[in-house]
Amino acid sequence: MVAKYSIRKSEYKLNYLDKAYRHFMTICRHKYYVAKYCFMCGLYWQGITHDLSKFSPVEFFESVKYYTGTESPINVSKRANGWSAAWQHHKYNNKHHREYWTDNYDAGTTCINIPFKYMLEMVCDFLGAGQAYSTNQGKEFTIQSELAWWNSTKKKGIKIHDHSIWLIDRIFKDMEMSSIEKVLTDKQYISALQKEYEDKE
Repeated sequence: MVAKYSIRKSEYKLNYLDKAYRHFMTICRHKYYVAKYCFMCGLYWQGITHDLSKFSPVEFFESVKYYTGTESPINVSKRANGWSAAWQHHKYNNKHHREYWTDNYDAGTTCINIPFKYMLEMVCDFLGAGQAYSTNQGKEFTIQSELAWWNSTKKKGIKIHDHSIWLIDRIFKDMEMSSIEKVLTDKQYISALQKEYEDKE
């Protein structure tokens, strides 16, 4: 039986229309940053279509219901219900999420090697989330803070293919040594990285 968790009263301070508007603007802000980074590395269609499922009824209305402005509505829904319908829908309709590329759960979970273009979109998603969901409109965002987040995330033992971890490590470290813009706009770098990544398969 799934345990249910109470939601703090402070999480319901805003009225429904306020929460709908603010959640909508959060999605748009995130999509803007992700598209910006996707366009830098040539993923134009993925930049345009990134996270469109967040506007679907199952994702949007649950997220509005549990919107607080301080954390993901999905996390609030999980505290309230033990699970999130929005997240179930989102992770299986967006190939840039590592959860899409998992299977064989009864035998401990098999992590499938993720195609390079979705890995690149995943990195853009990480960068876009780091800016869109941080305070001060992302003004305090740095690649160092993103790398620290990624290193902390890895330590939790996330379910993702080893090649994917290698690629994210490589890109973030190269960004730290150079810059986000220089790495993503360097077509020769991206092409060589793709070949090295796909040679690992």
